[in-house]
Amino acid sequence: MYSITFSFEQKGIPSVTLDNVVPDQSLLEIALDNNIELHHNCGGVCACSTCHLYITQGEDLVEELSDKEEDFIDRAVNPRLNSRLGCQCILLPGKSGALSVTLPDQTQFLGE
Repeated sequence: MYSITFSFEQKGIPSVTLDNVVPDQSLLEIALDNNIELHHNCGGVCACSTCHLYITQGEDLVEELSDKEEDFIDRAVNPRLNSRLGCQCILLPGKSGALSVTLPDQTQFLGE
């Protein structure tokens, strides 16, 4: 089982910690299932960069970065070395631990 803490760059949104999260799910799926807003224009098929996030702890607990994902991260707003796409971060089976994820301020590119 996993524990995931979602933090937000957008002001006024408190962090959310989810416990007892089962593997074989993407961070995008987990966020959406728990009413955490994470945009996903392509529907989670690695065809855009709107589910961009930063993994600040536990990167070894999700699938490795693919070349395709890396190409889309390059198109994201404010990419960093720890940038990933939520749709591609699948929790690995047979492992457990804590992940910390930061969601960028999504109002930057949505005109909100």
